[in-house]
Amino acid sequence: MTTRKRAQARANNQRAAQYTEMWIVGPPEDLAVMLHAAAQTGRLVYVSAPHQMGGDDTRHRRYLRLRST
Repeated sequence: MTTRKRAQARANNQRAAQYTEMWIVGPPEDLAVMLHAAAQTGRLVYVSAPHQMGGDDTRHRRYLRLRST
């Protein structure tokens, strides 16, 4: 591996380490409170549209990307 490739790999790893990605599941009211708190702290980078869990389950799931630094 060349020095340039090592430097690029290290930079990519550092960029990836700056974010935490997760799925959150719950009632829409609870998700709204969590998203509001994340937005107020400035950590919220991306949030997906709500998706219903399906069947008789009334919960929703959302994908979040949070700034970890």
